[in-house]
Amino acid sequence: MTVGDETKEPLTRARPIAVLRAMIDAIDRDVLELLARRMEVVSEVARFKRAHGVRIRDFAREREILEDRSSRARALGLPGEAIESIFRLVLWASRDRQAQLRAEVPPDVEPKTVAIIGGAGAMGSLLARMFGDLGHHVMVADVGTALRPVEAAAAADVVVVSVPIAVTEAVIREIGPEVREDALLMDVTSIKERPLRAMLESTRASVLGTHPMFGPAVHSLQGQRIVLCRGRGDAWGDWVRTMLRARGLVVSEAAADEHDRAMAVVQVLTHLQTQVTGLALARLGVPLAETLRYTSPAYLLELYAVGRHFAQSPALYGPIEMENPRSAEVAATFRRAADELAQVVGTKDQRRFGAAFDEVRQFLGPFTEEALEQSAFLIDRLVERS
Repeated sequence: MTVGDETKEPLTRARPIAVLRAMIDAIDRDVLELLARRMEVVSEVARFKRAHGVRIRDFAREREILEDRSSRARALGLPGEAIESIFRLVLWASRDRQAQLRAEVPPDVEPKTVAIIGGAGAMGSLLARMFGDLGHHVMVADVGTALRPVEAAAAADVVVVSVPIAVTEAVIREIGPEVREDALLMDVTSIKERPLRAMLESTRASVLGTHPMFGPAVHSLQGQRIVLCRGRGDAWGDWVRTMLRARGLVVSEAAADEHDRAMAVVQVLTHLQTQVTGLALARLGVPLAETLRYTSPAYLLELYAVGRHFAQSPALYGPIEMENPRSAEVAATFRRAADELAQVVGTKDQRRFGAAFDEVRQFLGPFTEEALEQSAFLIDRLVERS
């Protein structure tokens, strides 16, 4: 047998690719069976936690699991970081399942009647499902429904206003007088000072301003953030906080003016930057497909943010930016910063360029380290899906 024959011999004994793929499919089905069994146990965990008042998320336990699974993976010759990423998703799905089973809803919580004013809209529909999942009776009142908003407001224990920003105050003042004094009136608008004032002035009921920091298209409420701005009635405020946390949301509280000041940065500044980037891209005359031929992961990540923004309605984003009381201040600061950096680049002034870098780096502080780590994770996931 020649050397050439020796090198060919193992190939002649290799199993056909179809057989190998069938074997992989069978193994994957086994993995899915095991994941299903795992989720059955998770359901038992949820029932135990609800009966004993145990929180869904246990950070110490999660760290223990991730460290163990990644260590075992490396011992088996598998990439530890990749396996850790897989188990982070498994843990996320497990928490979501526990939330669906109301693990953090106390067993003795009395179901309430919740009216969603604007419940036929995207966010209103999401809120209706959320309160329904938590075991409450939900009524939907909207333009075109047989149930009128004032009728729903008078009959409900909890009245949620989920309508466009431009009409929020008018709707609040229309239904506010109908809300029972022992009930709760709350809104979900992205600005808080004016709606909260309108609620306090139009009803004697308890009042709570909320701002979900997510859109209606989210795949899960697990880990999503929501801000509460209390107006009147701590008992109802505590009830809402308990319900939201039970469904897996991360709840924070703030005064209305503090919230609006933060949103001027979190929303207005961010959206301005995204819109300016999109508008500049549209006007530079370079076809999008051409840029994608040379795309880096960082550029693609930015482009996805731009694409996601402009795939949605200007009727949503316009009021968010235009109705915030600090929008003008943010826009002016953004314009000055853009003009300054354009001048620095135009004059090729490396000293001023470095000074701007240092100024921002000092402002960000240790967050830069977290940003490097988390963005690297996102870029890795992006490359995997490309």
